[in-house]
Formats: sequence, structure tokens, C-alpha cells
Amino acid sequence: MTHSFALHVPAVPDSELVPEPLDPAQIVSGSPEVTGKVLWESADGRQARGIWQITPGVVTDTEADELFFVVSGSATIEVEGGPTLRVGPGDVAVLREGDRTTWTVHETLRKVYAVDL
Repeated sequence: MTHSFALHVPAVPDSELVPEPLDPAQIVSGSPEVTGKVLWESADGRQARGIWQITPGVVTDTEADELFFVVSGSATIEVEGGPTLRVGPGDVAVLREGDRTTWTVHETLRKVYAVDL
């Protein structure tokens, strides 16, 4: 990022979030669905800020560098070879590029994120 900025995160209704289909290989159990909305992206596409939501279920992922704030819902995130994170409303978490994770989403989780790709 070449400058400082402030970003307003509106109360976005589910109808404004765009489906982000999961690779079926990522789904461990349940029928989780992912939606999101990019609110800002750098000109080179290497940084993004947005809203991301996932419904209950268990999924795996390989992470990018990310800082996120949980707006609603709850999940347990197991980081392979690292900590187990329990997150809910008001929590801030950091995931590192290459972290292999398993997300157990207990109730639909909505987060605001800042990711570096």
C-alpha cells in the first residue's frame, strides 16, 4: 500500500454478497456456502479488503497473509502445526501465507478482511 486510507464497511445484506463456490475437495463435512464482496483492491491486484461469509460446515484452506475482524458468527480454525483459533464477534485474527487450515464453522461467520496476495 502506498498511502493511508479509511474504509467504511457498510451493513451489507446477504443479497449483496456474491457467491464464491468452494472447491468440493475443500469440504470436509456439511454443505458450507461462501459469499463475499470486495470493497477495495489495489491497482496491481495484490491487496484486497472486503467482506467474506461462510455458512456452517467444515472446510480446509491454504491461506494468504490476512488480518480479519469477525463481525458475526463463530468458528474454530485449526492451523496445521500451529495454534487452534476460536473466533467470534469482535475477535481479530491473523493468518499467514501458506498456513494450512481446517475451519469448523459453528454458526454462519461474517468477517471483514485485509489480505495480501
